[in-house]
Amino acid sequence: RLATFAAQTETDLDDLAAKLLRSTSNWFVLLLALFIGSRSLTMASTADTYITSAATVAMLLQAALWGTELISYVLERYTRLTVDDEPGVISTLSVLGFVARVVMWATVLLLALDNIGVEITGLIAGLGISGIAVALAVQNILGDLFAYLSIMLDRPFKMGDFIVVDDILGTVERIGLKSTRVRSLTGELIVFSNTDLLSTRLRNYQDRQERRVAFSIGVVYETPADTLKAIPNMIREIVSDQESARFDRAHFKSLGSFSLDFEIVYYVTSADYLVYMDCQEAINIETVRRFEKE
Repeated sequence: RLATFAAQTETDLDDLAAKLLRSTSNWFVLLLALFIGSRSLTMASTADTYITSAATVAMLLQAALWGTELISYVLERYTRLTVDDEPGVISTLSVLGFVARVVMWATVLLLALDNIGVEITGLIAGLGISGIAVALAVQNILGDLFAYLSIMLDRPFKMGDFIVVDDILGTVERIGLKSTRVRSLTGELIVFSNTDLLSTRLRNYQDRQERRVAFSIGVVYETPADTLKAIPNMIREIVSDQESARFDRAHFKSLGSFSLDFEIVYYVTSADYLVYMDCQEAINIETVRRFEKE
């Protein structure tokens, strides 16, 4: 009944409630009813202990079933919210879901064993020491692995993005468990460890919508003051005439050692580098033509 009602609403929380109810085991309901009913009976302490332990184990197992549904809900919701479903992201979420379920069921198993009287202190201590030893032995690999998970979930970049790391420019070709491969502009393949990528400043140009361009020009000192005053307006007209350019400013910036320097800033309304170069070339040619005329 709840599932039918949930299908008619926009929110998915009621769908989650329906899944949790559907995953409730009949054995859990039976043992819970037996435990509640036994509270009103006078029984031997041994029988009461058995019933209490069985009810507790059933509660733990049912909590694990509910946890499994909750993990699936969280992963499905995150996948729906992901802008582009890359295979790497989906596989990473699957691995995380598997690890979360293993950890949860292992915890439930230990709690159940402890509840029925099994001594688990030595087991937990042994697992802890073994875990520390393994972590120390493979700490670099684990660091890169966690960095990979961070890259796939936080998405600072993805395959196909053009990035700049320090003085290295290139396109991301592959994101692996331990390393990321970037194809540089000169053609060679550069391999970064995932930890190194996340520990440095990285510039991602893939999502850029426009490009800011600042350049300078200089004229000789013999240029008349009236002409100097007219140059910013002249540059404004030249830049504004370009279809893919948006003029920002032009100023007589400084008295240079060998020229009178102007600084011009405009925006290219495209992230394409070729569009930028074509626009700058057209501005340069028209500037030379206007200066010759003046």
